[in-house]
Amino acid sequence: MKIEVTAFPRTSQGKGASRRLRTTGRVPGVIYGAGVDAQNVEFDHKALLRHLKLEAFHASILDLTVEGKKDRVLLRDFQMHPFKEQVQHVDFQRIDPKKKIHMAVPLHFMNADIAPGVKLGKGVVQHIINELQIQCLPDHLPEFIEVDLKDLELGHSLHVSDLKLPQGVEPMSKLKADNPSVVTIQVPKEVAVEEAVGAPVTEITGQTPEAAAAAAAGDKKDGDKKPAEKK
Repeated sequence: MKIEVTAFPRTSQGKGASRRLRTTGRVPGVIYGAGVDAQNVEFDHKALLRHLKLEAFHASILDLTVEGKKDRVLLRDFQMHPFKEQVQHVDFQRIDPKKKIHMAVPLHFMNADIAPGVKLGKGVVQHIINELQIQCLPDHLPEFIEVDLKDLELGHSLHVSDLKLPQGVEPMSKLKADNPSVVTIQVPKEVAVEEAVGAPVTEITGQTPEAAAAAAAGDKKDGDKKPAEKK
């Protein structure tokens, strides 16, 4: 998915200038990286907000144009208003096609409905990680990574090492070393509790059934006797 972004040169700087800029429907931003000086720019708020609602906008190489000059960039940061749907600031990083980039790429979980742990075991899929930190050259960057659950059994998990990553893509070193769980299928908590509460309790006394019955009858008779009166 190719996404194009248009920016405009920004000359005014400072908090006051940025505040006035936002009242006109613009968003202050900056473009930096690839050995080129940082450039202050501004964006149309409505267009930028539409882009930010796209998953691919956060994990794709973007074509950013300023006065006819086009750069390939990554979205690196953005700030939102505390309670308004208003973008406060945005940062883009230029990329060097020959240098690896680090990105958080979303995970798409597939075939959960036919996983044995769900279909046969009546379990529930639990996502432990929803995005994966990866490194790769810019041209190898995937929009997302698929996680196939079609063979996942109840009580089992898929780990980072189980994921099928695109060619040229690898998890960050720490993730590769730690190999954490990505997704698991477990029995719902309420079902586990109900089964534990409803389980029959058997007391083992070492007595035969006849002896146990006789002892119980004796206890009942003793309980029916009135205590002796003190003289």
